[in-house]
Amino acid sequence: MVGGLLLYDVRRAGILLHITSLPEGACGDFGTCAFRFVDFLSSAGQTLWQILPLNPTSEKLGNSPYNSISLFAGNPIFIDLHKLYKMGLINKMDLEDYENENYYEQKVNYQRAYKIKRKYTTIAFESFKKAKKYDYSFEKFCEENNYWLEDYSILSALKLKTGKDWYEMDDDIKFRRSLNSLKNELKEEVEFFKFEQFIFFEQYKELKDYANSKKVFIIGDLPIYPSFHSSDVWANPHIFKLDSNLRPIYVSGVPPDLYSETGQLWGTPVYNWENLRKDKFLWWIMRIRHAVKLFDFIRIDHFRGFVGFWEIPAGEKTAVNGRWESAPAEEFFSEVKKSIPNVKIISEDLGFITNEVKYIKEKFGFPGMKIIQFSFEEGSLPHTFDQNSVVYPGTHDNLPIRGWFKFIGDDTKKRLFKYVGREFKEEEVSWEVIKIAYSSPSRYAIVQMQDILSLGEESRMNFPSKPSDNWIWRLPADINYDDIVEKLLDLCKIYNR
Repeated sequence: MVGGLLLYDVRRAGILLHITSLPEGACGDFGTCAFRFVDFLSSAGQTLWQILPLNPTSEKLGNSPYNSISLFAGNPIFIDLHKLYKMGLINKMDLEDYENENYYEQKVNYQRAYKIKRKYTTIAFESFKKAKKYDYSFEKFCEENNYWLEDYSILSALKLKTGKDWYEMDDDIKFRRSLNSLKNELKEEVEFFKFEQFIFFEQYKELKDYANSKKVFIIGDLPIYPSFHSSDVWANPHIFKLDSNLRPIYVSGVPPDLYSETGQLWGTPVYNWENLRKDKFLWWIMRIRHAVKLFDFIRIDHFRGFVGFWEIPAGEKTAVNGRWESAPAEEFFSEVKKSIPNVKIISEDLGFITNEVKYIKEKFGFPGMKIIQFSFEEGSLPHTFDQNSVVYPGTHDNLPIRGWFKFIGDDTKKRLFKYVGREFKEEEVSWEVIKIAYSSPSRYAIVQMQDILSLGEESRMNFPSKPSDNWIWRLPADINYDDIVEKLLDLCKIYNR
């Protein structure tokens, strides 16, 4: 809770924009553009900033923030080099070398961003070791985060050295029988990865504190499952359905539906909820406690999976041959609320939702999500949305409104025109739908930045069934927020947000 202001019963408006999309360097980061974006949110009456997971990404896995080597670690490409200079960890010449290069590209260049940031964080690490200036802060950070940081750093060092994932390594590493010798052998590399995380969290805290000081609150995103290649699975194999050789027996996904004949095969290991239950869901409690330090609100991805989840035999090519398995949702969330009473959860409850899922949401008072694109396609119109919900014109997994409008059928288009009370052109649709979102009963209204800029299908953030070219959209370098501040502020005043 921040200053007593994080109340569920306050109508709020906000914007969905991931850090990568900020117009800074080869990839957005925690630098000037992030602080400028907070200033824009504040001046436009926006009190919520929704971001995607902050975890490290992998080129091999399409740079998805939902597929990471750690669900606890932060992505080092978000580190701002100007702050490293202010800390005395890189010199003026280093900074000038960076500034003299025009790294901005219209689409996020992850490979370039990782290469650049690794170059300068390596220089900073060497300075850090010599300076001894931040020893106490660093040691405190390592101690407080040891429950995930040690495993993440060892695995990152191993991957750097071998180029392999943990399950491809020899049995002593795979079964964690040689951890002490690995720590000694890779001591310097392990320390470097801890240092990177220390810098990441210091810089993120500064950004979040600034946002909160402007009465802007961060909605963070928690993926439900870790990737198989992650340190989370490597360090905690007992909480997943793995065989004796630590290979998945079942993997995650969702069954076939109206949008996909073969369902979605995510491929991550699924939880062994019986084993999680034995220690009162400790791993999840630690994870949510960690998230509460980072975010003011937590959006839990695939909330439905905490009640019942679709598990697919490992090796299947589609999600068709899966089955539903139950999870102890009531027991789990009771333990979460007991252990972390101040947690503010938003449930991503899209897709096929059962009465059991509705019961859990209502019992714990978690707001669900409403998507205006779906509402006009399916007929449950926005004025019927329940108050305890978050309304979106569309999310990062949907087309921006202008692109959606281009492809919808005539019946949906007529329904939209009738709802608004007039016909309008494609270039007007984004703001008409934003007004619908703001005027709805939903307590929170979150709009993608693409919709605020009236952009089309070319600016889509993610196409769930497409393996590449996702997560690369970003703001133009010459973005002028002044043109939209008054429009948003007026809507906030009109609709009491």
